[in-house]
Amino acid sequence: MTDEQPPEDLGHAGAVVDKAIEYMVGQNIGALSIASALLGGAMALLARSVADEAIVQILNNAIASVQSGELRGVDVSRG
Repeated sequence: MTDEQPPEDLGHAGAVVDKAIEYMVGQNIGALSIASALLGGAMALLARSVADEAIVQILNNAIASVQSGELRGVDVSRG
């Protein structure tokens, strides 16, 4: 991905997703099921919207965030 400005509607989209997650949790849907469904939907949308190379870069960025501990707010590389 590039250092472009995020889309103007990103905050709105994030708020809608947060509400959808809140609703599913309230319906006693498991966290893994919610996350898997959201990820699957996001991947399908990306596949219709961007080139495969862009999807790979997005996934590589996500992998790097997991490996660095960024998602949990911990730097795991410091052992």
